[in-house]
Amino acid sequence: MTDVELTSPRRITWPVPEPELPDAVHNALAEAARAAATALRAARHRFDREELSEVVRMGADGTPTQRVDDLVENAIAEAAARNGVNLLSEEAGFLDHGSALTLVVDPVDGTGNSAAGVPLSCFAGVLALDGQPLEALTCWFDTGHSWYARTGEPTAYRTTGRTTLDGAQLCLQRPKNNQDTWSRVAARASRVRVLGTTALECALVAEGSVDAYVDPGSDTHRIMDLAAAMVTVPAAGGVVIDARGRPLELDVDLTRRWSGIAAATPQLAEELAALVLSEPAG
Repeated sequence: MTDVELTSPRRITWPVPEPELPDAVHNALAEAARAAATALRAARHRFDREELSEVVRMGADGTPTQRVDDLVENAIAEAAARNGVNLLSEEAGFLDHGSALTLVVDPVDGTGNSAAGVPLSCFAGVLALDGQPLEALTCWFDTGHSWYARTGEPTAYRTTGRTTLDGAQLCLQRPKNNQDTWSRVAARASRVRVLGTTALECALVAEGSVDAYVDPGSDTHRIMDLAAAMVTVPAAGGVVIDARGRPLELDVDLTRRWSGIAAATPQLAEELAALVLSEPAG
């Protein structure tokens, strides 16, 4: 590969460092995150933007699989097999290795960003025992920074503690045939960001960088989009709910969808959900 190719505008020059992982991370989850980062690093060296975003097959969740997703997920699947744990992932579906432990992962959350060279994408994974989450890890690919939490244990992260929507700072899912609802939610906030990576945006809720992340009723999320947040955000004092009140479950049925809300407090989450479900003023 020549220097000209490496600096071509069609190639992504953002580095993918090794994930910064705490010692407490279970080996299966840690190896999955490292495998994801290694695979993405190799993919960016080998393929340009158009090649990374090329659809190579249909995923188990019924949506198109881009090359970058396929390469990273394959590396994660190999890591899961080496560790003898099951894998639930959006492209491959459920890979049963006869274990009580299952990795529930989004290999590249923010695929569009990652393939385009926007440095906002991450690995997000949960290690579950018989369907119950034990620990969660979210790793920001372009910095190596990670968020880690264990179910039922507090973390150093803290949400903002905000209880009301008016004047809040929100991350929103981009509008998807729900422009009116999206606008109603956005109009109540003091600042709105659309970053294109649910897991990373939910980690920012846990961190206290924003007050909430909201999908205003588009029913976009599969369970792996929200699984890490379901551990990390409550450990930081917040909550993760579905806007329509449906239970969030680690289910191998990838046809299920949710409109996820991650918020600093239960009060803020419920206010957001009520607004999402409310009828527009006539």
